[in-house]
Amino acid sequence: MDLNPDRLLPLSGVARMLGRALYDTVKALPIISPHGHTDARWFAENEPFPDPAQLFVTPDHYVFRMLFSQGVPLEQLGVPRVDGGKTETDGRKIWRLFARHFHLLRGTPSRLWLDHAFHEVFGLSVRLSEATADAAYDHIADCLVRPEFQPRSLFERFGIEVLSTTESPLDDLRWHAAIRSSGWSGRVITAYRPDPVVDPEFEGFADNVARFGEITGEDTATWAGYLAAHRVRRQFFKEFGATSTDHGHPTARTEDLPSEEASRLFARALAGRCSAEEADRFRGQMLTEMARMSIDDGLVLQIHPGSFRNHSSEIAARFGRDKGFDIPTRTDYVRALSPLLQAVGTDPRLTIILFTLDETTVSRELAPLAGAYPALRLGPAWWFFDSPEGMRRFREATTETAGFYNTVGFNDDTRAFCSIPARHDVARRVDCAYLATLVASGRLAEDEAFEVIHDLTYGLVKKAYRL
Repeated sequence: MDLNPDRLLPLSGVARMLGRALYDTVKALPIISPHGHTDARWFAENEPFPDPAQLFVTPDHYVFRMLFSQGVPLEQLGVPRVDGGKTETDGRKIWRLFARHFHLLRGTPSRLWLDHAFHEVFGLSVRLSEATADAAYDHIADCLVRPEFQPRSLFERFGIEVLSTTESPLDDLRWHAAIRSSGWSGRVITAYRPDPVVDPEFEGFADNVARFGEITGEDTATWAGYLAAHRVRRQFFKEFGATSTDHGHPTARTEDLPSEEASRLFARALAGRCSAEEADRFRGQMLTEMARMSIDDGLVLQIHPGSFRNHSSEIAARFGRDKGFDIPTRTDYVRALSPLLQAVGTDPRLTIILFTLDETTVSRELAPLAGAYPALRLGPAWWFFDSPEGMRRFREATTETAGFYNTVGFNDDTRAFCSIPARHDVARRVDCAYLATLVASGRLAEDEAFEVIHDLTYGLVKKAYRL
């Protein structure tokens, strides 16, 4: 296994030399991971990861969706079933199956992340394959039982300055409380993800709202009490470090309805009588309500729209949510965001970070919007486009209209802990390559490029997420 030290930098000449120089100034900067889906329990308990398969294969939908697309059953990869049915639990068997199909990941960002983790974190020197599977498994397994490979030690070794997890408003944040009481200095914070109580189409919505009321002591059977419960819970999350909220809606739709109309729509949602159109309308109203709350309490509002969640009803029924069948959809932003932006979009106290899975909107809609409205910032290339090509296209599509300073640096948004340094390294290299090309083509001064790369790597994300 040989990681090319110039990977992802310009191919030759002055641009390559400058790309290297830029990268050398940021490669060791601390990692700011302001939004992701790692498990706070890892850092609270600080127990060794169980085995290589449970670290790299079973929880990573990037990996198992690719293998499933080539006919490998999810059960054989250890993905748990909703009904508790039989799945493979032998980590070595799962690992061997993964290694046999490792070639399927050639050319993908997952391959970049995995090779980086294998080489840089675990010191593997031979490429993973069916022939090397057992040796790699034994080596990683031997590492995992050592103190320096426990979650907190890796957190510190990775140079993570702050890492945000994502929790439901119904979560008691016990693991965050345990981290705080442990005395460990690592900064792990939460983010408020209210989907279970703002989406009428979420499983058990009415029951979730009722429990929401019990937790907060508010009457969530009424519109006023429901909104009050959000304010209470947001404050609770802030006590555990939250600086942001996150919203994974199917569309970017927003509404700004009169209170009486919003109250009637909420009542229909609680009664389970919402049509699909009304459910989308209610979600849209709640984005505007969340934006107003953000002006009051300072939490940054993240919108992650445009995913057709759980496209395979069969897989969702057997394995649950987030099992590799979320598919990008066309997304409108100009008209969809208009009600929210008319209401609060020019308020400088508000920060809204927009993400997209629809690349056709980046130069046509998102960059012009963020280049005008003080409240808007653009999140980085996300999910399916968290790749070298996606990152490069993002910079090319946004810089000419929104500049660099209406974007927010990088956001790894991962469940796979060991991919965090790899993903940030890829982003730093791609940005260095882009800036070096601007300098080499006479569009940016060299001293400015060194300032911008520091901002893209470290400064902008801290500012945008109020860290």
